[in-house]
Amino acid sequence: MPVHPSTETPTPGQIDLGELGVGTWAWGDRAIWRYGRDYGEADVHAAFEAAAAAGVRLFDTAEIYGGGESERLVGRFVRQSRRPVLVASKFFPYPWRVLLRGSLLAALRASLDRLGLARVDLYQIHWPLLLLNTVWADELAEAVHAGLVSHVGVSNFGVRDLRRMQRALDRRGVRIVSNQVHYSLLHRAPEHDGVLETCRAMGVRLIAYSPLEMGLLGGRYSPQHQPPWRRRIPSLRVLRRAWHVLPVVRELGARHGRTPAQVALNWLICHGAVPIPGAKSAEQARQNAGALGWRLDPDEVAQLDRAAAD
Repeated sequence: MPVHPSTETPTPGQIDLGELGVGTWAWGDRAIWRYGRDYGEADVHAAFEAAAAAGVRLFDTAEIYGGGESERLVGRFVRQSRRPVLVASKFFPYPWRVLLRGSLLAALRASLDRLGLARVDLYQIHWPLLLLNTVWADELAEAVHAGLVSHVGVSNFGVRDLRRMQRALDRRGVRIVSNQVHYSLLHRAPEHDGVLETCRAMGVRLIAYSPLEMGLLGGRYSPQHQPPWRRRIPSLRVLRRAWHVLPVVRELGARHGRTPAQVALNWLICHGAVPIPGAKSAEQARQNAGALGWRLDPDEVAQLDRAAAD
């Protein structure tokens, strides 16, 4: 198996994820995102190169994205590139995997095979599994100590599950470096359920997925021109909030010479999160990267906070 061309020597408990990443759910996904019909490998390869050229380091995938196709694409692009990037993937804790010792390590090795890499920079538990999350602690630690994983994280973990998992990993000398959760101007649960505050207290970086709500915060949609049905936000409450927030987002964007999407991403960065918007083209990747290199001021952050209040 080829050596990861960009993984740095791991430092236990530390990883620089940067301020912005790329989520690669859409890379290879045909059912929801129409990969292979509306766009293809050349498009997402161009997105990868444009993001990396703009200084974005983190590319987040998972074994279940596109039935493994996302990992294959990410790995191919990383191996072809000379840019120093970080690869994150995720283990899906199907209930039956609990019954089989070695399930996580087997899934990790399968992910590494698809990626064509010797090591993944960040390996995450994709979802909490009731009270059984800590059953994976031994295998996560084993993966780190074996050099298959540089760092470990979790995804969609609440405060209790996060603390419980860290206690289990403490006994094995491993720290959780990230918790990937749904967080955006239109979905502020991490602020209200204690997850954001707990991550800060524990030194865990919060990675924000769906930061643009599948394009809803990109400025293209309105009550008259709503998202395609496959990606339409099901909650009418969220849609109503979007139509209320977008005028403020556009106003601030005009003030800074930025797009609505860049404002929405910058708001997350100001709150200490690492947003990972998707990108299906080079232009989209460059537009997302325009969230970097500037900051909303505190009054503007507060203005958006008020506009997006639940």
